[in-house]
Amino acid sequence: MTNQVLRELEERMSVRLFDCRPVSEEIKRTLFHAAFQAPTAGCQQLYTILDITDPALKRELADICDHQSFIASAPVVLIFLADCRRWLDSYREAGCQARRPGPGDLLLAMADACIAAQNTVTAAHSLGLGSCYIGDILEQCERTRDLLCLPEETVPAAMLVIGWPKETKNARTKPGRADQSYIVHENRYRLLSGQEHREMIQSTGRCQPDYDSWMSAFCRRKYESDFSREMSRSASVYLRPFLQEE
Repeated sequence: MTNQVLRELEERMSVRLFDCRPVSEEIKRTLFHAAFQAPTAGCQQLYTILDITDPALKRELADICDHQSFIASAPVVLIFLADCRRWLDSYREAGCQARRPGPGDLLLAMADACIAAQNTVTAAHSLGLGSCYIGDILEQCERTRDLLCLPEETVPAAMLVIGWPKETKNARTKPGRADQSYIVHENRYRLLSGQEHREMIQSTGRCQPDYDSWMSAFCRRKYESDFSREMSRSASVYLRPFLQEE
């Protein structure tokens, strides 16, 4: 079974090379409108979107985000914040004795922000734009907070760079996804066997020359990397205000 939406979801790939054409304000408004149509807890829209237009700030963010230079030249840079501050201020404006936001509030806001970001990605692709998620926005918490004037009750949930893709991206092949049988569990979580783990990675067509070599290299490059450890450190700093007792 397929249709236009399903085909576009399957075709969409991350794009890191953009041509020099600007993205118009009308198109940006369309992307924001698409983001706002995303499902949201209690219709609260527990997110704030930072539209980064200052070239100097883009360069700073490129440096913070693992020195990825293409961020600085991307026509559109958006940061989706899990925002537990805006509604708290609204409650206080009404005279409510509102409690401090806790972990549950943050998780809801993170979900809201990420769903809105994915709506934006899907809308961008439908308009012929390319996009890429930048997970490294969680790195260097202290510097990021200072640059973006982030209150304690806000956490970067996702960062997107968007622009018109260079034609060379058409020559790329989208990385394979694991077979459904390993990802979808019926009713309850099921631990995979060692053999199933091997078959799962093999089903993506990625483990060359063999599972052990590929997995060891991937673990070193991603999971055990300096940037991954820094993301975890920064995330723990972002979490501290949400873990404090009343």
